[in-house]
Amino acid sequence: MNLERDARHRQRQDDIITAARRCFRQSGFHAASMAQLAGEAQLSVGQIYRYFTNKDAIIEQMVKRIIDDRMAEVVVNSHTPKLPALLAWRQVTDEDDEALMLEVAAEATRNPRVASMLVEADSRMFDHAMQTLQQDYPQFSEEKVRACVEVLAVMVEGTAFRRLTPQKASADRLHTIYQQLIKQLFETEDK
Repeated sequence: MNLERDARHRQRQDDIITAARRCFRQSGFHAASMAQLAGEAQLSVGQIYRYFTNKDAIIEQMVKRIIDDRMAEVVVNSHTPKLPALLAWRQVTDEDDEALMLEVAAEATRNPRVASMLVEADSRMFDHAMQTLQQDYPQFSEEKVRACVEVLAVMVEGTAFRRLTPQKASADRLHTIYQQLIKQLFETEDK
């Protein structure tokens, strides 16, 4: 009986998060009201509060799920040389996730709770990327791996932001440059 109840609880949370994602994409975190979320989820506001204490708790669960998905993707794609192409052609796995994480960054400038969520999400991703690279490059020092992850994070997150503007260089040329940069980054341990 508990398994069935837990499954219903999880499904209701999923439904609320799906509705919240749509509302947040339409209105932003700050402007999306609990009434709007409830309407989108076809629930009452009171029903939503049974599953989440407030809007920040919904945002936190949404961010956790996005980061979980990204960490799983890193494991799957850690041995494929796709990153230069993704960066050059400004491709993303999930448009909504990218837009929502930009919204998280914007909301973090206004809301200390969301700012701490962003710091936690970044720490989880960074630590996960470090573990993955340490396995792939055991000859690198921890400092080298940390520097590589930081450079990759800047390239990926910068590209996510740059996707909002027209690309000003040829994707083919950028692909070559990204390949060179990443190759140099992982060639050898610094002295």
